[in-house]
Amino acid sequence: MISRKLVADAELEMLQHESFSYFLHETNPDNGLVIDKTAADWPASIAATGFALAAYPVAVERGLMPRGAAVERTLTTLRFFWNSPQGPEPDATGYQGFYYHFLDMRTGRRAWQCELSTIDSAFVLAGALTAGVYFDADTADEHEIRTLADTLYRRADWQWAQNRGAMVTHGWKPESGFLKYRWEGYDEAMLLYILGLGSSAARELLRRVDFDLPMGTLLRI
Repeated sequence: MISRKLVADAELEMLQHESFSYFLHETNPDNGLVIDKTAADWPASIAATGFALAAYPVAVERGLMPRGAAVERTLTTLRFFWNSPQGPEPDATGYQGFYYHFLDMRTGRRAWQCELSTIDSAFVLAGALTAGVYFDADTADEHEIRTLADTLYRRADWQWAQNRGAMVTHGWKPESGFLKYRWEGYDEAMLLYILGLGSSAARELLRRVDFDLPMGTLLRI
């Protein structure tokens, strides 16, 4: 039994190392963006980039990356998202604190006329917040990570993403407006709604809510 456990542990460690190697080798060091898949001229995926942000702390703990290297990569990524163009223009990086699903690996601009994705933006924000919690040292770089993670999270306008509905929309396009689908039911949207409910705007709204109202009314507020 001990031998079998040792083999299983070794296989798990190899799997972790091989999985993390994707983020090591498929990331643009100039902006921290991670390519969606290893194909010629393929764009970055903001979901993959968010996964990378969450993976760097794990890599440090598992001895797969020095803390200093993880700090450098994390800062590069968060600085890119904070400084990248936000606006209604069709070639921006994001709008209202959310980001386009696919971005050009080099320029960081919108690729393929894709949608501004609420769920993929949630992956980026969750990765940033993970980094902000993990990198807690009293240094200038790690303090900047915490500051950027918080400001990126606060910039996302979740009420805008609801488009006056009860649920958050799947996304938005500058050419046609909001997508008709909304995030409903038990799925990956749990992460999206946890982030939305934890935002400063949502906390302020809940502070002013009359909790004697019927639950259905609360859900529509």
